[in-house]
Amino acid sequence: MHLLQQLLFALTLGGFSFWIYRRVMRILANLALGKPMQPDATPAAERWRMVAVYALGQKKMFEKPLVGVMHMVIYLGFFIVNVEILEIILDGLLGTHRLFAPWLGGLYPVLINVFEALAFGVLAVCVVFLARRNMVHIKRFHARELVGWPFKDANQILVAEIILMLLFLTWNASETVLRGRALAGEAALEHYQVAGLGAHPFWISGVLTGLFEGWGTQALHIYERAAWWLHITGILGFGVYVTYSKHLHIAMGFPNTYWKRTQPVGQARNMPEIATEVRSMLGLPALAEVAASETAAAEPGRFGAKDVTDLSRKNLMDAYSCTECGRCTAACPANITGKLLSPRKIMMDTRDRMEEIGRHQEATKTQDIPKEKPLLDGYILREEILACTNCNACIDACPIGINPLDIITELRRYAVMEESKAPASWNAMFQNLENQQAPWAYPASERLKWLENA
Repeated sequence: MHLLQQLLFALTLGGFSFWIYRRVMRILANLALGKPMQPDATPAAERWRMVAVYALGQKKMFEKPLVGVMHMVIYLGFFIVNVEILEIILDGLLGTHRLFAPWLGGLYPVLINVFEALAFGVLAVCVVFLARRNMVHIKRFHARELVGWPFKDANQILVAEIILMLLFLTWNASETVLRGRALAGEAALEHYQVAGLGAHPFWISGVLTGLFEGWGTQALHIYERAAWWLHITGILGFGVYVTYSKHLHIAMGFPNTYWKRTQPVGQARNMPEIATEVRSMLGLPALAEVAASETAAAEPGRFGAKDVTDLSRKNLMDAYSCTECGRCTAACPANITGKLLSPRKIMMDTRDRMEEIGRHQEATKTQDIPKEKPLLDGYILREEILACTNCNACIDACPIGINPLDIITELRRYAVMEESKAPASWNAMFQNLENQQAPWAYPASERLKWLENA
């Protein structure tokens, strides 16, 4: 019987692992649709510091202390609780029961007690977040871009985490009762005798043992095995699910923070092709970073971005890292004043377009890019990108430094420089900048004349 269970577990583990591997490869292929990231002189030590402070330490989340603490409980708690998945996997493959208990001795129950306390914290916070999302009307949780799957996704993940934590705690409780009966001499339960653990219940699950005391041994054994299987397959299923979900940020937040732009967010990034041409006209040498680039002398294929293939891989990584929390949209002055722009939607649309291309390539077994619905006009409307004021509020609000403005700027560059579809007021401003070196239609010598009558 144990051999059959080991075989079934190995097949289950292998199946989920292969599924996760396929999804990871697909996501990497989708990221490779973008242009390679430009080299950055920021020291690696500084980047690792950012990862520790913003991705692991959740510094930006603590701008709202209560929410920050709850998020830290659910974020770190879920990770730490699932350290025990290593023991479960080894038990499943080797046919053992609580493999690490004899090795760790008195430390083992302490660790399980810590895991249970964290599991209870995760469970409690998930219940609060579920009620907050559905019973309290918070505007950023009910925007138009969250209608349908995004709203369901947020709820489903919270419900899934609640179920996983309940399975963990009730599995421990039922196993404790079985362990006690094994120590009392029930020969059929010898498998549950764990060296050094005794019959002592754990802190949290010990409260739940009363629910199982009156159960028959066979029913209790069935429940314990069912809870064990559901818990491990639930975690493996969770690993698959997050690759399709906004919760991919759990993994993507770390590399995305590492590659976060370290220059001041208000510092505009010049287009190397234009900078090279202008400096050449002025008789100036090419910029060092442009001269060092292998593509500096090449004719630019396109100014700005019409589709995800024109964006950088960092832009695409931003899209996969988005938590859909809506802090960027809540801080956006254009959105606040009723404009169509939502920085969160920009990131969601970019991710959806990547996924659409990925599905097409998998279905056709080619590297073709479907042209029918490009990012600009197909997903993101002109009205959205024209509403942006370039104030950088969205970047400042994001907990992990995602940059929607970069994508908006590239889309606008395409509309203006490739299609010449700038609004008339913009064209007048461009002409004034070229002729008067200022947005206003006055020469520099006359700019202070308004002071004469002040």
